[in-house]
Amino acid sequence: MTIDTIFVAGAGLMGHGIAQVHAAIGKQVVLYEPEQTRAEAGRDRVRSNLDRQVAKGRLTAADAEAVIARVAPTAELDRVADADLVIEAVFEDLAVKRGLWSELDRRAPGGAIFASNTSSISIDTLASAVAAERRALFLGMHFFSPVPVMPLVELIRGRETSDETEAAIRDLAAELDKRVIVSLDRPGFIVNRILMPFLVEAMRALEEGLATKEDIDTGAKVGLNHPMGPLELADFIGLDVCLGILHVLREGLGGEQFEPPPILDSLVAQGHLGQKTGQGFYTYPR
Repeated sequence: MTIDTIFVAGAGLMGHGIAQVHAAIGKQVVLYEPEQTRAEAGRDRVRSNLDRQVAKGRLTAADAEAVIARVAPTAELDRVADADLVIEAVFEDLAVKRGLWSELDRRAPGGAIFASNTSSISIDTLASAVAAERRALFLGMHFFSPVPVMPLVELIRGRETSDETEAAIRDLAAELDKRVIVSLDRPGFIVNRILMPFLVEAMRALEEGLATKEDIDTGAKVGLNHPMGPLELADFIGLDVCLGILHVLREGLGGEQFEPPPILDSLVAQGHLGQKTGQGFYTYPR
């Protein structure tokens, strides 16, 4: 399967990074949002990322311009008609994702691979939104943030995902210089199933007054050699995203370790979602 043109649905935190890394290896990328201004804002974030690389001497201005020229923002779903690969990177909401996949399935070429960047939702559940003949081409392709930096891709096969589809995505990941791990289609897959109980326990420790948030995070960074503390990391991921993943894990697997702590529920209810809103466990400049 040849992959030259990629349609990325969602131009936010994950989507713009996914668009950037594919454009950087010479792929033509269509970056979709239902509003043109949001699609263009995603491309602008790619440009900002590239400008920082130019300023640091890691990329020439000419190369940066070549990359950005391969990213075409659009508000037209019909632009998927030329795609070899469709990557969905919208909010972790089952109804939203299924509705979008159904629309894309009606417009995309029959041979296009469908890949969801979901961090926790069942691939088989998402694949049920598309025609039966498409399901062999459907799988999970979970990137990690920030996409241009993090070298991992979590590949999730559904019941009907073909070996050829997996091989095509493995080949693409190799072009991207990403390492692939493969998970069964289970709630949270590999990384979030391991990560979320760790974040929850840090939140519970803070709730109980065990230590300050700074000391909890320092304990993980210095004592466990983690690059970020768990509370910092939760803010970086997005507290609403963490809460959504925990709901999926709790519903699918059960277990006290997946129960969202009250402090997380409270912050999300107040709209304090972490770095993206300027307030979470920590306060961030806006």
